[in-house]
Amino acid sequence: MKYNKVEQGIFQKRPNRFIAHVEINGKEEVCHVKNTGRCRELLVPGALVFLEESDNPKRKTKYDLIAVEKGNRLINMDSQIPNKVVEEWLKEGNLFGKEAKVRREVVYGNSRFDLYIESGERKIFMEVKGVTLEENNVVRFPDAPTQRGVKHIQELEKCIKEGYEAYLIFVIQMENVDYFTPNRDTHPEFAEALKTAEKAGVHILAYDCIVRKDLINLAKPVRVYLE
Repeated sequence: MKYNKVEQGIFQKRPNRFIAHVEINGKEEVCHVKNTGRCRELLVPGALVFLEESDNPKRKTKYDLIAVEKGNRLINMDSQIPNKVVEEWLKEGNLFGKEAKVRREVVYGNSRFDLYIESGERKIFMEVKGVTLEENNVVRFPDAPTQRGVKHIQELEKCIKEGYEAYLIFVIQMENVDYFTPNRDTHPEFAEALKTAEKAGVHILAYDCIVRKDLINLAKPVRVYLE
């Protein structure tokens, strides 16, 4: 997945979850933050950030904040990109083969799933979660309590009962981490829901990404520890 017109800047402050003040080419700009999570460990004053310039002249903000440097690691923090990255990856023939048909935002019952895949006789629902929280080379999700996330997991379990396959894939928006584990300290209910779902037959996967200032692509599997 490629971005266009990428600039770099220095993060100044984040008055609310939707906007950030960033110094770009010596001028402070108000930028849209494409991640409503807390991201407190990422967006610290003085951090080097990367932004995509919009072509839409009617927008209130000229730039979208898409990535940040944390130490020696570049982390993509665009929460809208993981679905697109996984869709591209699947359409290249990964996981279900090149003949698989992939659709986004498919309604089933009272649920709307990120992806729906058909491959031969197989019918598969998939939820995608982007992960940006890293500490000591371990990545966790979520960075804030998410009842919506728990609901998604439980809905995948229902799909299993009704004859579908179900997958939950965590997109690690950075490279070279040791393993993924649910953030039990922040949301124990989410961690327990994952364990229950795995026992019910939901496939729990995690993949890291190749991340550049103007690019993010799914790369290799990451170990998952649910305990």
